Amino acid sequence: MKKLQGLTFVLGGAASGKSLYAESLVMGMDRPRSYIATAQAFDDEMRAKIARHRDQRGPDWTTMEAPLDLAAALDAVPAGRIVLVDCVTLWLSNLLLRDETLDEGGAAGFLAALDRRREPTVVVSNEVGQGIVPDNALARRFRTLQGGLNRQIADRADRVVAVMAGLPLALKGDLP
Repeated sequence: MKKLQGLTFVLGGAASGKSLYAESLVMGMDRPRSYIATAQAFDDEMRAKIARHRDQRGPDWTTMEAPLDLAAALDAVPAGRIVLVDCVTLWLSNLLLRDETLDEGGAAGFLAALDRRREPTVVVSNEVGQGIVPDNALARRFRTLQGGLNRQIADRADRVVAVMAGLPLALKGDLP
């Protein structure tokens, strides 16, 4: 496996294997690991999913919960640590559920924090533009905002990887 450097952006559909792939990239690095979690456990199903993901990662990770302020979480990661942000899609959902716009919620701050990082960083997000047009205004707004945010992250990323059925496909740069 090649040494991971810079910003890696991992995209995929729901249950595509994107998080597992992103975790494998980080696990392949011989350095301390931080995980920035954006999920909020509003029900038993999400609590179980969070617990499953935490168990899957194991004890070698420092986990930070940042459902709303990703910029502050990224800036708080100590030097020398590789970081995995999982996932931008849930972060955006959290902001929308609070009736915040993407600008009010810190997209510019998050992107600036990504730009400040000097250590390897892996960001996970859902690709939401390949499905049908949603039938309600909130879902259409979410899709538009997510697509725009994904493009901004991909633009600054050193590599962009799409994961489908657990298989990575390099969209930008080489697979590590």
